[in-house]
Amino acid sequence: MARPEKTAAVAEIVESFNDAAGAVLTEYRGLTVKQLQELRRSLGENANYAVVKNTLAKIAATEVGIVGFDDLLTGPTAIAFINGDVVEAAKGLRDFAKANPALVIKGGVLDGKPIDASEVAQLADLESREVLLGKIAGGMLASLSQAVYLLNAPIAQAARLAGALQAKAEEDPSILAGGAGTPAAAEDAPAADEAVAEETEAPAEAPAETTDEAAESTDA
Repeated sequence: MARPEKTAAVAEIVESFNDAAGAVLTEYRGLTVKQLQELRRSLGENANYAVVKNTLAKIAATEVGIVGFDDLLTGPTAIAFINGDVVEAAKGLRDFAKANPALVIKGGVLDGKPIDASEVAQLADLESREVLLGKIAGGMLASLSQAVYLLNAPIAQAARLAGALQAKAEEDPSILAGGAGTPAAAEDAPAADEAVAEETEAPAEAPAETTDEAAESTDA
């Protein structure tokens, strides 16, 4: 490969690393052209699957600051540069490797740090971003519902108390004598308070007189 072509190829791999959320290195020895096409289609927009030369990939990895990547760059290598959901891409590669054992997942890079094949498998076992977001949204809605309930609970209790007070007042209006309007009434018309007091005390004396009369009648 001529030097300008080599430089351009390295620059392309560097750009792919920089633009990707992560990358998974695979060995594709034994896969047919048709199977590689099927793999690319199965990954869809989640990843760009590209065959690379190990020497150029090592240079590109060094330029982007990826350390400890050289050991993975052996044998026929193709890299899935993940542009979408990392978990979905890992699932796609894992499932394809199960159906096509010739595809060997060797490791990858995530957040600029190398990961081995077992860590890629762990990524594949995670729930997808959409599922996790759905669960988070569901949790937020549940918390919001609880918050609304807590905010409404005192209002509902106050409404029940007001209803009970109204019903009691209809049975006995005198319970409202100690309401908010009482102080103003006391200042404006003190005589009215005295009249109310006399009326309040009068019923208490009547039963006593009735009792005395009843006793006299019994003695007679």
